[in-house]
Amino acid sequence: MFFLNRKKPELLGIDISTAAIKLLELSRSGSRFRVESYAVAPLPPDAVVDKNIAKVEAIGNVIKAVLKQSGTRLKHAAVAVPGSAVIAKVISMPASLSEDELEAQLELEADQYIPYSLDEVSLDFVVQGVTEKNPEMVDVLLVASRKENVGDRVAALELAGLKAEIVDVESYALEHSCSLILDQLFERGTDQAIAIADVGATMTTLNVIHNRRIIYTREQGFGGKQLTEEIQRRYGLSYEEAGLAKKHGGLPDNYGPEVLEPFKNALAQQIGRSLQFFLSSSAHRSVEHILLAGGCASIPGIDRYVEENQGIPTSVANPFVNMTLSPRVKPQNLSNDAPALMTACGLALRSFD
Repeated sequence: MFFLNRKKPELLGIDISTAAIKLLELSRSGSRFRVESYAVAPLPPDAVVDKNIAKVEAIGNVIKAVLKQSGTRLKHAAVAVPGSAVIAKVISMPASLSEDELEAQLELEADQYIPYSLDEVSLDFVVQGVTEKNPEMVDVLLVASRKENVGDRVAALELAGLKAEIVDVESYALEHSCSLILDQLFERGTDQAIAIADVGATMTTLNVIHNRRIIYTREQGFGGKQLTEEIQRRYGLSYEEAGLAKKHGGLPDNYGPEVLEPFKNALAQQIGRSLQFFLSSSAHRSVEHILLAGGCASIPGIDRYVEENQGIPTSVANPFVNMTLSPRVKPQNLSNDAPALMTACGLALRSFD
């Protein structure tokens, strides 16, 4: 099983992305969350290829490094598989079934929905609520992923001395952390469509949320790696040097107009293209707001650039705005890294389900 439903206290959120490992530890007092610790460390090239883990041991070593860097004492974690590695179907089932009966029925019927042999996949389900047009039925989300997708992540955590209590799906973790931001942005609540553009190292994922659920996802092969490679090529730096220069500055004066501006324009165009695909394929006529997540959302002024380019209010995702911080968390560092910690935050929130 996937363990989507199991609830355990005090879980680390560990996001294994293409370029880095991100760790986040949250606690809660009443209704207020507190960031206890966090850490980010880069992955070696080719440790994760097309969102599949290629080097389990290398990833285990980096998880060990972020554990040490963060100073956390927790030994249990929530991790996620990418949405592209998951098959998800919403199925209507009789509301009268107990959880055990539901599980047995789903296992009998799962091969209708899953294009792999059932002994090759990890399966789980979540009851989402009463079916809109039939109160005697419930909508059940059935989720399946090939066992190696789950097993490689569990194995990497184990190499670092951690136990995977929950294996989630990245898009559901993002949905979870977005709920914090939607509360900040829209005090009255909103039934409008909100777009989250998650621009990572190699992939841009546009998710559209409506009524706090993701209703549309589109992935494109575009990300911050392209900017790093252009810096590397233009200024004769190593890949590592280019990455550091991108983050900390110190590049020649022509970097802004000749390298960064074209990248920002390409990023805005990618988001615009994905939005057009969404609007042309759904009943929605517009999106109310764009949230920028992922490492590229930390480019200074990128929210204003996208807003002017697309004509849609845009802001940088920060799920920590209303959280308190432990003394070992530096506010400026967390603010800079916040948009890249959305998935890790959603995973850490699973402690409080």
